Amino acid sequence: MRRVLVPLTLSGGEPPKGRIATISGASMGTTWSAKAVLPDGFDTALAQRLQHALDDVVAQMSHWEATSNLGIYNRSAAGSWHLLPEAFARVMDYALWVRSASGGAYDPCAGALVNLWGFGARRRYDQPGFQAPCDSAVRAVQARADGARVRFDPVTRRMLQPGAVELDLSAVAKGFAVDQLARTLEANGVCDYLAEAGGELRGAGVKPDGQPWWVALEGVPGEDSGAPVVVALHGLSVATSGDYRRHYSHGGVRASHTLDPRTGYPIANRIASVTVIDRECMAADALSTALSVLGPGEGLAFAERHQLAARFLLRGPNQLEEMTSSAFRAMLQ
Repeated sequence: MRRVLVPLTLSGGEPPKGRIATISGASMGTTWSAKAVLPDGFDTALAQRLQHALDDVVAQMSHWEATSNLGIYNRSAAGSWHLLPEAFARVMDYALWVRSASGGAYDPCAGALVNLWGFGARRRYDQPGFQAPCDSAVRAVQARADGARVRFDPVTRRMLQPGAVELDLSAVAKGFAVDQLARTLEANGVCDYLAEAGGELRGAGVKPDGQPWWVALEGVPGEDSGAPVVVALHGLSVATSGDYRRHYSHGGVRASHTLDPRTGYPIANRIASVTVIDRECMAADALSTALSVLGPGEGLAFAERHQLAARFLLRGPNQLEEMTSSAFRAMLQ
């Protein structure tokens, strides 16, 4: 039986007049789309503004682009200070808060570790000649690239490069990009929409027939994820972190792209996926990663402490097991 989640508060009003236009494109190595209720259908100018909003995120925060603000920071000399653009500073401030709140389970300064394990922009795990790192290499990277030495002032937007620290915002920037799509739509007078990038979503308002934007929560491909769950994205966002997206075998063990910055190794805590529902997609994106690293026990405790609507899918002996937070269950109808 399908399970249904709805927001605890719903705004009223008449359904919007117009028809649904779908605008789409490519960015950040994936695709994006926006379904928007527009009075006159497809808007070419709006499509250009949406693409520009995403291009700006890439120009500031991409670890694939050497000329991005993030790329320049990563290559800068020890002791240098950098004035971050406003969007970059906003994301960095939130990412550092998640690092602090999670005890380092999520760390935006772990880019060197991500590269070492083959999940970054260079020396990829799926390229010929790649070998998983040895223990001494992991320890050396952790000692050299300690993000705790980073200094950031959110007021002045200035950040110190202490030396050898590489930022990787891939677990938060995509969610922020979805938020930017939403903000761009709203700035152009669009109040009823569903924005998506790489599987992360944010919705607002309703469709012309009065129905909310229903989306199915992501399961684990090829495995029984239990009864399907659909959620009404009415002023909500949803993001999922899963160990099935990028992984390889290392010593007979699955090496997931989700790394634990505290140990320097891929997670091995039974987590198959974590889904978080939040008002902002940036938060859902970063928090789903943090909860994946924290694992079932610490992760659920964190979700309860911060009143997060979260669903954990755990690998059991024979099948996936589901665990949910009280805020998630409160949305079930």
